[in-house]
Amino acid sequence: MTEYFIQAFIYLAAAVIAVPLAKRFGLGSVLGYLVAGVVIGPVTGLVGQETTTIQHFAEFGVVMMLFLVGMELDPKSLWAMRVRLLGLGGLQVVLTSLAGMAIAWSLGLAWQTTVAVGLIFSLSSTAIVLQTLNEKGLNKTEGGRGAFSVLLFQDIAVIPMLAVIPLLAVASLAQIGEGDAQPHGGFSLVANLPDWAHALVVVGAVAVVIVGGHYLSRPLFRYVVQSGMREVFTAMALMLVIGIAALMSVVNLSPALGAFLAGVVLANSEFRHELEANIEPFKGLLLGLFFITVGAGINFEVLSAQWPTVLTLGLLVIAVKAGVLLLLALVVAIDDRDRALALVHQVKQHCGFWRGPLTVAMVTTCALPAPMTWSVKPIIPRWSWAARR
Repeated sequence: MTEYFIQAFIYLAAAVIAVPLAKRFGLGSVLGYLVAGVVIGPVTGLVGQETTTIQHFAEFGVVMMLFLVGMELDPKSLWAMRVRLLGLGGLQVVLTSLAGMAIAWSLGLAWQTTVAVGLIFSLSSTAIVLQTLNEKGLNKTEGGRGAFSVLLFQDIAVIPMLAVIPLLAVASLAQIGEGDAQPHGGFSLVANLPDWAHALVVVGAVAVVIVGGHYLSRPLFRYVVQSGMREVFTAMALMLVIGIAALMSVVNLSPALGAFLAGVVLANSEFRHELEANIEPFKGLLLGLFFITVGAGINFEVLSAQWPTVLTLGLLVIAVKAGVLLLLALVVAIDDRDRALALVHQVKQHCGFWRGPLTVAMVTTCALPAPMTWSVKPIIPRWSWAARR
């Protein structure tokens, strides 16, 4: 028990010291959490192998964040985003994937690795981007909405990607990938089902979230509120999010995407503000813990041994993704003014004409999602720095 207390104190103390300093220098809380993780992990060695286990738990903060984001959108608002969601988000995934495949192919990688690298590089970290947008007050701007459309489509695109990538696995490395994937596995309702049955189960799970959220949530909320005990309402809010995440996991869907859908369904609920007030503190703590574990898990040995490759490819990925998104933001604003609010028409904003497209382009600066990292390991050779965590 004492060991757990000490570890908790180390993580909390690192956050308390580093994050206010980062905010004071205008660097944002995300970078503060990452630096805190680097200091207590690779630099001082105060934390060790337990960071991986903690990170899997802390990722639930991303699920909570998507739930709260969904509650800011009602179904009508989500339908109004369809052009940006399919146009801006869909084209970003396709064009960035093709660009990533071209770069990987030019480096002489196998075609399986080329396809996987292209798909992965089209994605971004929802947690980092949304946290940054909220801190900078850009989530309500046109550029912020455009960035969110891209991120939402990426979360949807992860589902078919996770189905395709295992099919690309190199036979000689399949056993390695299976061994790495075991810690992340678990109970699944669709593991041995045929495709048509798998599809029915997935549709049924989504229907349960929508119908249950619309018709069953209000009587349940009222029943809990009648007890007059605030802690029970907090427990029910956590139960709701955890239950939806578990349901999505057992049917092999993204828990974050399921939580977002539930948030949209509950956006017009009379208990919306109480739910937000109860979940927000847990979301903030878990997200901060997640960012700290990411920093603590950085492998500086790989970075120092391969720093020219890491630096070159990192800058190349950022440049390509930023260019694609900036171009798409301009094209969407010019070609479809009646349906998509102009992402570039920000003259009246404080930052001038380019604020909208540049806000959309900032999604390119983020790390790869953890599930995609797990999936790509079977098809990346052992010597590749990209396969190491």
